Amino acid sequence: MDVAFLGLGIMGSRQAANLRRAGHDLAVWNRTRETAETWAAEHGGEVCDTPADAAARADVVISMVVDGPMVEDVLLRDEDGAVHGAREGALFVDMSTIAPADTRRIGGRLAAAGVRFMDAPVTGSSPKAADGTLTIMAGGEADDFQRAKPLFEAMGKLIVHVGPLGHGEMVKLLNNAVAAVNAATVAEALIVGSKAGVDLDALQQVMGAGSGGSAMLELKAGPMRSHDFSTLFKLDHMLKDVRLCLDEARAAGVPFAAAEQAAEVYAAGSERGLGNADFAAVLEVLEDSAGHRLT
Repeated sequence: MDVAFLGLGIMGSRQAANLRRAGHDLAVWNRTRETAETWAAEHGGEVCDTPADAAARADVVISMVVDGPMVEDVLLRDEDGAVHGAREGALFVDMSTIAPADTRRIGGRLAAAGVRFMDAPVTGSSPKAADGTLTIMAGGEADDFQRAKPLFEAMGKLIVHVGPLGHGEMVKLLNNAVAAVNAATVAEALIVGSKAGVDLDALQQVMGAGSGGSAMLELKAGPMRSHDFSTLFKLDHMLKDVRLCLDEARAAGVPFAAAEQAAEVYAAGSERGLGNADFAAVLEVLEDSAGHRLT
């Protein structure tokens, strides 16, 4: 397919590379042009000056940026937003993680301009983005999902059409809220175990094989124990997602106490300058609270 890819950050650069490896023709745009040029020099593809220029070269336009305001700006801004270059019958797919309400509002404006729209956020962090094994949760019309599915298959392993527009974002936010709670719980368990003199290798092995096992235990216990917070998914991005999930919970009139507590801990991490570190750095906040550092 002819694809425009807007946003070549930690995740987007890897997703776009997989689309190229699958044989799709890409026109790319990034807020920092040098990043796009470096990417294109390695992978091929055409670097465009504006989102509108990229969209004019594509039947499917994928956006992968930081937040709702940026999605709205990239797709809809005056003169050079992607919508102004869209081909007739174009399908826009936003793979960012933003508020479902933002997705529906943006979708309404695109529909008025004759552009189809889906939300298809992902989970799996940069290693799975690199090897094309992301989980992709797509919201939108069934026909649009089938049209985009070959592209999703180049980027992901588990691809689920979860419902109408906005439901992809809702599922993603719930997933990330649970992950944030789980990571903080893993950190607390390690701290308690360490303070009690437990062999942490044994603790990790038993939890991993038992009912305490989880993806967060598997992925984050090691980095926490070594205090290696090399960024796979920024703490600030996790905090953003938990807060968005809490906004949706409040709008639905449903409490989510565990996510509320996690938001406080991750906010404390952001306030102490850990926002650009991997969210495993939440450990440091909990170590300070406990007065004990893992060794």
